[in-house]
Amino acid sequence: MRILVVNPNTTASMTETMRQGAQRYARPGTEIVAVEPTWGPESIEGFFEGFLSAAAVLERLATYPDPVDAVVLAGYGEPGLQGALELMDAPVIDVTAASAHMACLVAHRFGVVTTLHRCIPQIEEALGSVGLLGRCAGIRASGLAVLEIEEDEERTMAAMIAEGRRAVEDDRAEAICLGCGGMSGLDKRMEAELGVPVIDGLVAAVKLAEGLVDYGLATSRALAFERPRPKAIPGWPRPVPGAKT
Repeated sequence: MRILVVNPNTTASMTETMRQGAQRYARPGTEIVAVEPTWGPESIEGFFEGFLSAAAVLERLATYPDPVDAVVLAGYGEPGLQGALELMDAPVIDVTAASAHMACLVAHRFGVVTTLHRCIPQIEEALGSVGLLGRCAGIRASGLAVLEIEEDEERTMAAMIAEGRRAVEDDRAEAICLGCGGMSGLDKRMEAELGVPVIDGLVAAVKLAEGLVDYGLATSRALAFERPRPKAIPGWPRPVPGAKT
């Protein structure tokens, strides 16, 4: 099985962090390939950058040359999922929905710990679009920008644990979702500190993708996610000759 993980930002080091985190939990025989768009913001913190990234991600998917069994969109709370569902024949799993769905299997209410406060509305909209905002006890911001996550692991861990503890004690969250794809790998240490399940959305998406492929399920084309109608879109998608995967 071959799963394509798409980092929505253009920071290659974060793409590799995501690949390693996904491969760590993938089954033997599942290959994780991770890519980023060829253009777009280096990190995504707000609606403007999110919509730019969504266009870049869809173009990357439209020009990806190799067959894949499933696609994982690794941006937490970011737009583009519905477009990817229309575009791709393989199942498409978004890390926001995946982590929330998995949290609901092990807890009554879950919390999210993310990066900056300005990212909270995006996550609220994403959870609302999949019908799970009502199960969310609260969204906490660590105060770390996306690109700061990789700079100092101990500082990142301390900030995440502090906000996770507030989510558990003050918001009464019974599980915690990591609210950024770049936080992959923080889950088990936080879980040990907080005493509740901590869910890495990237891992949740990979495990759900494996299950969908095993079960032979694909995106319904009945109505909402019909294939895009053929029409001229001048200048898009641009060819990506020799793109590295």
